[in-house]
Amino acid sequence: MATIITILQRLASPPKQTLRTLQPTPSTVSYTVSTRPVPKTLPAILGFYIGIPVRILIGIGTLEQLVKVADMSQWRYLAPGALLVLYLVFHRGYTEESLTVLRGLGLQTSTASSLYLRTPTTRFIPTTSIQDIFIHEAFRGFEVRFYLAIVVKSEEEVVVVFPRLLPRRDILEEVWRGARACLYEGMAVKKREKEKEGVES
Repeated sequence: MATIITILQRLASPPKQTLRTLQPTPSTVSYTVSTRPVPKTLPAILGFYIGIPVRILIGIGTLEQLVKVADMSQWRYLAPGALLVLYLVFHRGYTEESLTVLRGLGLQTSTASSLYLRTPTTRFIPTTSIQDIFIHEAFRGFEVRFYLAIVVKSEEEVVVVFPRLLPRRDILEEVWRGARACLYEGMAVKKREKEKEGVES
């Protein structure tokens, strides 16, 4: 009985989320939140990288079989099964969303597609259109969830960052602090320089 309860709790609980931060230059930083499990042991790493070509081979084999049976009268019955196999092969088993901050330029949000073959959904918001970035809370069902939002000029609705995942508050606070520091640091430096020039004159 305890095993069944444990399994049900795992199925009901949200997937574990990880935050990856990448800063290739001092003026660019990218935050990626993902539910993809991070392989830590050697067998897990090998399984992850071997699984990719295996999935590709299964997909190619399924396509070949579909072409072979297309001339037969039973293709109507086999095609749905083949399409299901193709969907499972190209289905991304995790959710991944990111926010890229470009100092002096703006922000870009990105949500990866659920299929490997489709490009991610992205949106770029220039710095001149950003009024504020804040963390807010809302009710989702019977629970309170936090979300990171961008207020854009001349838009009634805010832009929610990581809309599918809605990460934990500690992740949102780290992204919020880093995004504001990177986005507005250049403006603060320019403001200090202007104030300094005014004092000297």
